[in-house]
Amino acid sequence: MKRQSKNILLLLIPFLIVIFLFSIFIYNSVSKYSEDYLFKLLEARAFKVAKEQLDKENDEITSAVYDLSTAEKLPHQKDFFIPIKENNDFINESKKIGIPISFFKTVVDKGNAKFVDKKFLYKGIRYESNAENFIVITAAENYFEMNQAQNLIQTLLFAIGAAFLLLLYISFYYSKNIFKPITIITEKVKEISSENLYLRLNDNNTNDELNELARTFNQMLDRIETSFETQNNFISNASHELRTPLTAIIGEADVTLSKPRNRDEYIESLKIISQEAEKLDNKTKALLFLAQTGFNGKVQKFEKMRIDELIWDVKENLETLNSKNKIFVNIELLPENPIKLKVNGNKQLLHLALSNIISNGCKYSNFNTVTISIGASDDFIYIVIKDTGIGIPMNEIKYIYDPFFRASNTKNYEGYGIGLPLSRNIIRMHKGKLIVNSIENEGTTVQITLPTWQSLGL
Repeated sequence: MKRQSKNILLLLIPFLIVIFLFSIFIYNSVSKYSEDYLFKLLEARAFKVAKEQLDKENDEITSAVYDLSTAEKLPHQKDFFIPIKENNDFINESKKIGIPISFFKTVVDKGNAKFVDKKFLYKGIRYESNAENFIVITAAENYFEMNQAQNLIQTLLFAIGAAFLLLLYISFYYSKNIFKPITIITEKVKEISSENLYLRLNDNNTNDELNELARTFNQMLDRIETSFETQNNFISNASHELRTPLTAIIGEADVTLSKPRNRDEYIESLKIISQEAEKLDNKTKALLFLAQTGFNGKVQKFEKMRIDELIWDVKENLETLNSKNKIFVNIELLPENPIKLKVNGNKQLLHLALSNIISNGCKYSNFNTVTISIGASDDFIYIVIKDTGIGIPMNEIKYIYDPFFRASNTKNYEGYGIGLPLSRNIIRMHKGKLIVNSIENEGTTVQITLPTWQSLGL
């Protein structure tokens, strides 16, 4: 069942239940009011009948039951004037009138009583005179039950039916209008595929839930489109980057084999082929590492480690690899409690991520000093790496995480454009953040935030 149909039912059923219960309430209220009103008339008539009878000139009562007719008329009325016997025996009267003996006893004991059968209402009172006590019974047709109840039931059923049809129409109308935007969104989304990811849902610039849903869809489509473009660029760039050393290897081999050469020429050719093969190997390894860090980090071995010790290790390693690298570690903000410097991580991966960023700082600042500052709070460790190099053009910063992307001002520097995307993937695996701020010709600042071991509850 569609959600629209369910909503119609959810709207109809409670209303119908309320209307049905209200109809029962109306019927019972009218029935009770009619009955109570008729009993009041019967009681008034009983007193009037008693007074008229006792005011007659002849006070002698010769019959146990009298049929009186001088009082105000009621529908199919019956009036009975019965002397109270010493033994309270009302068997004959009960049979003649058609009401139970308990009715007479209740009148004698309590002074009044009422009785209801299918067609008539009976009201009895005890009336006392100087000579003798009497029971006065007045009866009349239950006019509501005999004449009006059926009409009221038919009217209420008609009202319920009309209300049902009206509610059905209103429910369908409102449900259709409520779900119409969702239907439009659904149809529009069905039209979008990998061939037309540029399509977007209409945004009415309102703050209602449906427009928020459309905006969320559009944001998702933006991410998907960007992901597709990135993937296409990655494949294109990867093909280009891998083809370049392969072309160089094949070209050098073809040139060398085109004619006989001396020993030195062969050695020189093999050196060129070896260098290009090494570049190809490095790029392949970098691509493989980049792909691996895009998967779930749970496959990696994580352990407790101090981040300051890791940074000192990275500094020593980079300065050993290239004596031109100048790295300064600022320890002024180090916390007094060494526990705040502990993270849950993979030492090899974090070493690689920090090495990539710091070596880039050294390289693109023409080996000027790169400053590393370390700070920590109870929940996070902050690492700030700052250089005074060539920086990144403002309009190109948004592409720095695309694999193989290199800024337009880095043509004179060797590199593959994989280090920063790889570093960000590694930091993300450790539930951290990497933020890059850069000004062209002034330098670049990279801020890394990692959760402490303690904040992870480990």
